[in-house]
Amino acid sequence: MAQSRLTTTSTSRVQAILLPQPPERLGLQLSRVLNLPPENLITSISAVPISQKEEVADFQLSVDSLLEEDNDHSRPDTQVQAKRLAEKLRCDTVVSEISTGQRTVNFKINRELLTKTVLQQVIEDGSKYGLKSELFSGLPRKKIVVEFSSPNVAKKFHVGHLRSTIIGNFIANLKEALGHQVIRINYLGDWGMQFGKYIEKCLLKLFSLIVYVQVNKEAADDKSVAKSAQEFFQRLELGDVQALSLWQKFRDLSIEEYVRVYKRLGVYFDEYSGESFYREKSQEVLKLLESKGLLLKTIKGTAVVDLSGNGDSSSICTVMRSDGTSLYATRDLAAAIDRMDKYNFDTMIYVTDKGQKKHFQQVFQMLKIMGYDWAERCQHVPFGVVQGMKTRRGDVTFLEDVLNEIQLRMLQNMASIKTTKELKNPQETAERVGLAALIIQDFKGLLLSDYKFSWDRVFQSRGDTGVFLQYTHARLHSLEETFGCGYLNDFNTACLQEPQSVSILQHLLRFDEVLYKSSQDLQPRHIVSYLLTLSHLAAVAHRTLQIKDSPPEVAGARLHLFKAVRSVLANGMKLLGITPVCRM
Repeated sequence: MAQSRLTTTSTSRVQAILLPQPPERLGLQLSRVLNLPPENLITSISAVPISQKEEVADFQLSVDSLLEEDNDHSRPDTQVQAKRLAEKLRCDTVVSEISTGQRTVNFKINRELLTKTVLQQVIEDGSKYGLKSELFSGLPRKKIVVEFSSPNVAKKFHVGHLRSTIIGNFIANLKEALGHQVIRINYLGDWGMQFGKYIEKCLLKLFSLIVYVQVNKEAADDKSVAKSAQEFFQRLELGDVQALSLWQKFRDLSIEEYVRVYKRLGVYFDEYSGESFYREKSQEVLKLLESKGLLLKTIKGTAVVDLSGNGDSSSICTVMRSDGTSLYATRDLAAAIDRMDKYNFDTMIYVTDKGQKKHFQQVFQMLKIMGYDWAERCQHVPFGVVQGMKTRRGDVTFLEDVLNEIQLRMLQNMASIKTTKELKNPQETAERVGLAALIIQDFKGLLLSDYKFSWDRVFQSRGDTGVFLQYTHARLHSLEETFGCGYLNDFNTACLQEPQSVSILQHLLRFDEVLYKSSQDLQPRHIVSYLLTLSHLAAVAHRTLQIKDSPPEVAGARLHLFKAVRSVLANGMKLLGITPVCRM
């Protein structure tokens, strides 16, 4: 029988809901009717999304996933099979209602059992809730290298690097949460002609660090600047001591500044690498390419690799300049080989803008024809361009300008809201809320899509925004602070049978499936959508399910529910790279 990967469900839910009390168990009923082992059926059952509720169903069995994938169009109609199967099943102490949907058999679970199972699991698993799912049980633990952020020391740390930074951080967080060993690498652009231009002009400007725009403008207008830059870069490549000493000072100053900015973002790296590390090893790469007969010299004196094998100009990659100096692609080849030697990785992920798609395709292809089969383990995660990000002073230049603007705007927003509480460190809270707003706006759509940035939309306190997520978390934390001492010992599941409570519980059931989707395609939007829905459900429940002045038993049960929501909300936010705030 065929099984669907997309409809698998978690061990905890299976154990507690499908197999709680012999002899009348749903798993065994289905097993007998379909003549399949119970474990085969488990992988065909999923939680029903809140937005697609079939009346009050909690789980659905996909009949399609049980049919053989033989493209036999003569087989009985799926809907008919679903109805036949539903008629053969019986309700019991676990399943209170059975119905059919579109090609599914739907099950409503005993409400008290559902409540107890979900809340206990959330509380017991804590930060691991959803990650202990059967979806991930067979997942081999891997060593994963993630290269992200990677600013160019000779260029401004602009907003394009912000996207790479937050996306790469999310991917590293998710892989780490799933139990993989993750190595976070910041591969700096600290070598090449651009760096030569930068240092050459800085020398003329008495080491001023604010000349970048002028440097490039003058380099474009003055051929002598470009020539001097090329000469300086040749000195670097040849190992000139004075040139290398000067280069090292600029590099060290840049990294020192980056570390400070990354700290504000809540991002860290295990290794600061760079193109400069591979100036010698890139020469070894050129020799290897030549020994394999892959290196071709052009009339201009440059060296290229023809990836098409037939002279197709679109598949030719230049790997050496006419003066013998290395290029971006050569250094990337050397870096990949070095990382495999150093880490013996199972996967290496590069997070850069989509403009570099062809570059990485060529690098991976060259590695493969050089004889490195592990090139298939290398992956490029591309992202689109952010348009229209400006501060009040004009176009964004440095990443720090963005962070300062975030903090300033959020402080002003918080000051204008009457419900804002006194904070010990309002600047830190403002920055954390502002970063959440920025990250959620960025992560709501496909990473590959370009999007137009809007400060006004980012900082809306209502709707699908990061500010709303932070506000929900802070409000739920406040409930625990106010009432938690007397109520968080035990709870009565019978006190959580209102529709608002049930909707939250049903949604909490799906967290593992959402994590699974994001782990498969490395898109954070699945988690973002889930957390926003959870926050909206919590907002409705907060208005209708009062704790104050409710009987102790009811108040305690509701507080447990809200605590579970806050816990899962915090888990998801941290994966996205957001630090939850407890007050705002």
